[in-house]
Amino acid sequence: MAGDIVLAFDIYGTLLSFDKVIHELERCFGNDQARARTVSQTWRRYQLEYTWRLNSMGRYLSFLDVTKNSLLHALDDTGSFLKTNEIEHLMATYNSLSPFPDVEDALSRIAAFPHITSVIFSNGTLDMVSDCVASSLSRHQCLFKDTVSVDTVGQYKPAPAVYKHLAERVGKDPSGLKDIWLVSGNPFDVAGALNVGMNAIWVDRAEASWTDKALPDLEPTATVTHLEGIVDVIKVHL
Repeated sequence: MAGDIVLAFDIYGTLLSFDKVIHELERCFGNDQARARTVSQTWRRYQLEYTWRLNSMGRYLSFLDVTKNSLLHALDDTGSFLKTNEIEHLMATYNSLSPFPDVEDALSRIAAFPHITSVIFSNGTLDMVSDCVASSLSRHQCLFKDTVSVDTVGQYKPAPAVYKHLAERVGKDPSGLKDIWLVSGNPFDVAGALNVGMNAIWVDRAEASWTDKALPDLEPTATVTHLEGIVDVIKVHL
């Protein structure tokens, strides 16, 4: 990987959509779409918030634990109730999320570039990510040369240590960080990569424009509204 451009794909919210979770929540709540969407959004908010809290406290729980604990918090917060078997079903659903509609063609096009190495870079544990890839991205398993999980580091994005771990795994020393292009739909992840000197492509499917002001001097290297747009970005770079 040392001589290649590396595309490091975030998986949750970038390659895989949470729509399947909303659908299963609707089923659990008797087709109450409003409650299902509220619980899903609250679940995701606490899931991310928990990772940042743990980073701040110097503590670590696996992403599997974080995901379950944040679901329980979301249920309490919204006055909702699910049976134990329904909670376990939702956890299993989280490991078989569906890809966004633009993923298939984009990954097929990327596979045609000989000097691009693609990896997955995720907060998820290796087991969680492997299950998702096997169930939802099986046609592209050969494209991803490695799965890099923050679980090895014991910190979550956007901690600098996890991006430095990514660089080590793909064989890039500090002078080669610009050869790593993070691809993410999560602004905090994009900012984390930029903060250590990597390039970062923000996948802005909602066309919301970049408004993240945590570090006002950091903006994505490139923004695309469709995953296939990253092919054009890399073509220009090459």
